[in-house]
Formats: sequence, structure tokens, C-alpha cells
Amino acid sequence: MTGRQSRFGSIRRLRPRAFAFVVGLALGALILPGLGACVSNSTTIGRIIESMGPDRSPLPDATYQQLARFGEVYKTYATKPDDKDRLDYFNFAYRRVRAGYVYDIDDTKLIDAAIAGVTEKSPIPGSLPDKDLVELALHKMLAELDPHSSYLDAEEFKESFAATKGEFGGLGIQVTMEEGLLKVISPIEGTPAERAGIVSGDLITHVGGEAIQGKTLRDAVRLMRGPPGAPLTIRIRRPKVQDFDVTLVRAIIKVKSVRWHTEGDVGYIRITRFSEKTFDSLREAMSDIRSKSGPGLRGLVVDLRNNPGGLLNQSVVVADAFLDRGEIVSVKGRNGADNRSYGAESGDIAAGLPIVVLINVGSASASEIVASALQFHGRAVLMGSRTFGKGSVQTIMPMPVEGALRLTTALYYSPSGQTLQALGVRPDVQIAKKEDADAPARKREADLPGSIPPSAASDDAMTPKIQEETCPNAGDDGKDKFLGCALAYLQAGTMEAFMRRFGGRTPNQG
Repeated sequence: MTGRQSRFGSIRRLRPRAFAFVVGLALGALILPGLGACVSNSTTIGRIIESMGPDRSPLPDATYQQLARFGEVYKTYATKPDDKDRLDYFNFAYRRVRAGYVYDIDDTKLIDAAIAGVTEKSPIPGSLPDKDLVELALHKMLAELDPHSSYLDAEEFKESFAATKGEFGGLGIQVTMEEGLLKVISPIEGTPAERAGIVSGDLITHVGGEAIQGKTLRDAVRLMRGPPGAPLTIRIRRPKVQDFDVTLVRAIIKVKSVRWHTEGDVGYIRITRFSEKTFDSLREAMSDIRSKSGPGLRGLVVDLRNNPGGLLNQSVVVADAFLDRGEIVSVKGRNGADNRSYGAESGDIAAGLPIVVLINVGSASASEIVASALQFHGRAVLMGSRTFGKGSVQTIMPMPVEGALRLTTALYYSPSGQTLQALGVRPDVQIAKKEDADAPARKREADLPGSIPPSAASDDAMTPKIQEETCPNAGDDGKDKFLGCALAYLQAGTMEAFMRRFGGRTPNQG
């Protein structure tokens, strides 16, 4: 066993919740000794920060000047400008961002954003409660970095833990912001949103009668929250139809991260997200599939379509479950000392059975880690369309007293050494949907405003392609052609035989 594998083994034995917290605390430990400057030890927060360690890394003079600019804004608009407690909180957060972000930051640009967060709605001087003022500044400042960095207030920090456990309250819709409206990334299976017919690409224009235009993503999402059992009407904008209202009933969303069944002599495993129990559920799925199929099991289809990601450690152990050796993913940040790599240990839960992994534009983050590792090591054939390209690592850094920073601290790299950021994972076989020419293209990470750009150009032209309509039907509803082609590939046995049957072009053909 290599040193890298030994380290991975120790991580594998960690409880997932502990792993997430260890990452945040470990990075915090590296940053905290230099965070004492710009705070006053006369405030509550100042004393907390001072207790974390003496200042040993003064900031450049130009940075102090920028922080002083924000201090003047604080003094102008805060209801208690002489109470420096919340100003210390802001300065502490700024130091953490400056030390931990994946790239060097522009002090002027970030302080400009923080000031805009306070002033953009033209408040009356002396009218903003200190806590509200600083939270407005931090929300705007973190959003300036990239689409995935954000400030979490006390409530949002608490909810971040609930999401990793696979249980939370809401409608069951994963959303982002596009042109001032909420855009549905995907509904979560088995939730009110899915049952109501909400689909990927839908735009939400109104929530509870309130227009979304002009609101932040944070404020818009909060409109959708409420007690389980409470109804909520949202207005949907969908191509080629008139805007329409849908009434949903809020519920406690319990996300079952793994579902499975058999398709004849093939096992089908659908992973909807990577939460704390994903690996345990995968083992249960394999055990049940084997007990039903016996020695005649031909292969597996692992479905990662519309899987938005989740916990890093769960993606690593899921990839490792199908690999005997080799690197799974590496994580590289601005500080080389924080770089780390995860490798596979001996033991293949599928005992060498052929695997097809289904991916699409909704496959992101942790699901891309699994797909790229299995593809690189030749353990699976990827089928579908290029993935979303969310290749950045977010660390949740708890703040003194309350709240946290959700900060992009590193990028994921596939075993090939290529970052997944804004590039995604290219399938081995592209399945082209007939309606793609008419429907608006689903956006990827590279299309999000402020996203970290890709380090290479995509090479989709080299991907063998077949048309979706040529695939047979399969699945519970008898309409899943992607699954039909995955099953056909496993029956064909080779890429050449599969392509001959479906009229596609293999990579070595002109």
C-alpha cells in the first residue's frame, strides 16, 4: 500500500460529517494565527479572535487602506457606529477570504463589492443595524468571487449540515440565478417539485405572489422556505408555453441518495447525490442486485444523470468501490502545502463486471469525480453528454459567534492531471437528443457569471455520437432511451459491435 493509499484509508474510516468539519477546521488552523490584525480586543468578537492566536502576518499597507474605506462606510450607515464588534467581524472574515481563496484576490475589487452591498439600496445614514450592515457586505463580497462562494448566516450555516445528511425542509428544487430569475437545475426525485412536474430549465418568476426579479438568490430561496404542510404557489416560465402557476405543499425533503433495480441480467444503480449514507446504500444495492441476479449478472449501469454532487469523501469511496488501484482525484489550492491526493485501495465491489456510467449536463462536482476516475482507469464506459464542469472545492469556515464562510479554496483534478473546472467530463459515447436543436441549451459552469474559467478547450468533436431516437426504450416507464443504449452496449460486449448496431462513428473512423 502506498503512502497515498494509506492516507485515503484513514479518511475512508472517518464518519462523513466528521470529515467535512475536519476539512474546515484544518484550513482554519492554517489561517487563524495571522488573523489578529484589524480587530480590537475591546469587543466580544475581538477578544475571541485574539484568543485564537497572536498576529504574525500583518497585511500590506494597501490592504489596510481598503479596509479603512469599508470602515468609513460602516461608520456612516451603522446605527451604532462606535460599537466596533461587527466591524471586527467583517475584518476577520476579510482576512480569512484573503488567506484562503483559491487565487490571489484584488483588495480594491472585493472592498468595492462589500461597499456596494451596503449602499446599493441607498440607505439613510445611521439606519442599518450593525449586524445587518455587515451581512449585506459579506453576501455581496463573497458573491463577487465566484458563483459558489457565499456568506452563510446562522440559519444558513445550520441548514448546510442538514443538506449533507440528506434531509431538509423545502420544495425539493435545486436552483441558481439566471438573468434575475430562479432557474431550476433539477428537481429532487420523490419531492413535491418532481411530483408537480417541475423540470430542469424551468424559470421561476414569482414565489408566493412576489416577483423574483430584483431579489438575490439568498432572498429568493428564503421565499420558498416555510413549515412543512404549508402550500406555496410559484409561477413557471417554460419555452413555448404561457407562464403558469403551480401550487406545491412544502415538506421535509428526505433524499434517498441511491435507488436500484434489475433490468434483466443487468443491475441498475441510480445515485442522486453524495450524502452521508451514499456508500452504505451502494453496498446495500450491490448485495440486493447480486441476490436477485445470481451468477448470471452481466454488468452494471450506474446512473449519475442530474446528480449535483455532495460530499467529497463519499465520491472518493464510491469511486474506490469499483477500483483496485490508482488515483481517484487530487485537490490543489493556492498554497501547495494544502494539496492532497486520493487513491483507491484493493477491492472491487463489482468483481470486474463491465460498467456503463450515464452522465449529462446535470452531473456535477462529486459525480464528475466518480465519472472521471472510472473513465481514466478504463473501469467504465461513460455514455450521455458532457457534464456540468463544477470542479471547485468549497470549504465551510465557521466564524466567531455565528455564521460561516463558504469559500472556494481549491480545484479538483482528474487522474489525467486536467482540472474539471468549467470543462467537465466528456463521455465515451455521446447520445444526441433530437430536440437539442430547438430547445435552449442547458447552461454549464462555464456559462455562469463570474465562474472560474477552464484551463483547456473541450474536445467534443472527437466523441463518437449516436442519435437518441436509435436507442431502445428501457426503465420503469419504458421511455428511457439513454438507459436502453447502456443496456444495449453491455449486451453488445464491445464498442465496435455497439456502434455497428446503432450507426454511430467510432473514434478511429473518419
